[in-house]
Amino acid sequence: MLREAAEGVLVQESQFCKSNAVVVMGGAGVLLIDPGILGHEMEALARDLRDLGQPVVAGFSTHPHWDHLLWHAQLGPAPRYGTARGAATVQALLSTPNWEGVVAQRMPPDVAAEVLLDLFGLVTGLPEGATYLPWHGPRVRIIEHRGHAPGHAALLIEERGVLVAGDMLSDVLVPLLDVGAPEPLEDYLAGLRLLEDVGEGVEVLVPGHGSVGGTGELHRRIEQDRAYLDGLTDAAAPTDPRTGPSATYTWVAAVHQCQLRELTARGALGNAPR
Repeated sequence: MLREAAEGVLVQESQFCKSNAVVVMGGAGVLLIDPGILGHEMEALARDLRDLGQPVVAGFSTHPHWDHLLWHAQLGPAPRYGTARGAATVQALLSTPNWEGVVAQRMPPDVAAEVLLDLFGLVTGLPEGATYLPWHGPRVRIIEHRGHAPGHAALLIEERGVLVAGDMLSDVLVPLLDVGAPEPLEDYLAGLRLLEDVGEGVEVLVPGHGSVGGTGELHRRIEQDRAYLDGLTDAAAPTDPRTGPSATYTWVAAVHQCQLRELTARGALGNAPR
């Protein structure tokens, strides 16, 4: 079900990992950001948009992870964009033999049964360094960084005061680092700084996974994520509610331990600058 997050900005939350699909109203239709996970959810989204008389005129994938590359035929043939680096990463995946099997292995088995891969990853890369999304609607600024994945981008809907953060600033997931990158901690902290720099005027925060936040929540979550990363830098066990007994998802603690082991093995836990 679509819910209004701000004027002209609607959000639908998935049953899978509190994933958020974001709809931005434009002059001739809507921009659809990371449209969802399960097939029946995207069908419902398409139905709701038809009922509103709003066709999808553009799509955007915030980054090249499987749960942000999905689409449904009922959403129509609108162009789907991503950053140049993000789109190149997707193309490399799609050129892999048996890429469908590779993608399916990354999903929980019960989710894989409900995910459609027919239109998976059909993303057009924007020009390198593009700062705004090409569409007829509110100005949408692209904030690209490497914090979570190659070519990851947050989107700032300037006229609405809404920051769509991609897989950053979640209240249910700890920072998920690109542990294979040369400097994963530094990349993530740089991404947080970029989001902090655009924070003035942000009234609504929409993370890729988790709860939509109001005024002040952006800075609170930035500081929470910095505290988590500081704990990793010190090779300590961060005290974070997202990994504790009250966590929304019990498996996040295991994800934390896994990335801590990988970073330790690579010797990547130096003193990363804040």
